[in-house]
Amino acid sequence: MTAIPILQCALAAGCAWWVATVPIGHQKPFFAPIAAVVSLGVALGARFRRSVELVVGVAVGVGIGDVLINMIGSGAWQIVLVVALAMIAAVLLDGGPVITVQAASSAVLVATLLPPGANGGFDRMIDALTGGLVGVAVVAMVPTNPILRAKDTAGEILGVAAEVLRMCADGLMEQNAKTIAESLHLARDTQAKIDALRNDLRGGHEISRISPLHWNTRAKVARLAEIADPLDNAVRNIRVLVRRSLSLVRDDEILDPRLVDEVEKLSHAVETVRSATLAGLEDRPGLAEAQRELRAVAAGARFDLVRKAGLSASVVLAQLRSTIVDLLQVTGVDRKAALATLPPTVPNPFVPPEPDITW
Repeated sequence: MTAIPILQCALAAGCAWWVATVPIGHQKPFFAPIAAVVSLGVALGARFRRSVELVVGVAVGVGIGDVLINMIGSGAWQIVLVVALAMIAAVLLDGGPVITVQAASSAVLVATLLPPGANGGFDRMIDALTGGLVGVAVVAMVPTNPILRAKDTAGEILGVAAEVLRMCADGLMEQNAKTIAESLHLARDTQAKIDALRNDLRGGHEISRISPLHWNTRAKVARLAEIADPLDNAVRNIRVLVRRSLSLVRDDEILDPRLVDEVEKLSHAVETVRSATLAGLEDRPGLAEAQRELRAVAAGARFDLVRKAGLSASVVLAQLRSTIVDLLQVTGVDRKAALATLPPTVPNPFVPPEPDITW
């Protein structure tokens, strides 16, 4: 958790209470600061939807609570019934976790602390709407950088990928299954970072739309969003590459040392891609250098490296080639052009190789 999300939540809670009590005139608008904090959360992304879900959840919970508590009174079994009905109604409406939890919470408050009344439900819905809108306003006026978090997360992913490939190459060279197993464990831990990247990108897109301070970053956010899928694909391919490398060593399969060298070279190329990404994908010389290194690795990823090898070595080569294509897309090369950098493995490949490349 960083300082800015904490500041946003604190400001939103205080401002929501003030707006609901002073301009609107409600006496105890507890739903306003709660809605403001929940609509912000501590993560970026989907705040508009979250604010709407809050209002719907409060409406469902307060509405059912007001009606039923007026009819059946308050007590343990009444709370069971009210909460169950409120959550069922919320699930039927949307099924989203925010709506369901907020409906249950609102129903509990009505059933226990807040006596139902003719205008109470409407006032609480207004408070929830006020809190949600204040939360969005705070995001616009005190925004986080829409690019920085996603860029740093992408850099972390690429850094781990480079380390995984380096360890894998060392393990292949030394025929050390333990080193490769450790690199596989490290590679599998990257999925949480991939998910965080996608969430950061959603949040960055949202901020670049609602915050006047960052309207000029929309193109940069869109460019950064373009790397999410190929980066995810690259990491998945690296996982398979490492897993088959582990099988290769355990089976004592014949391996061409040039293939190990290719894996090592790819790890260095990934580091260069990482540097270009951390520069914001605007460092033209950095991107050009990354593309040059990836093309050099692609040129060496030839079928003859595995012509006399077993299945695992063939899979390692295939995943290496796929990873190169994915990483070239991260640097801005379209998929067809990226495929054209690879030496052909069949007489008539779907994407012919670049005419000026010799292998």
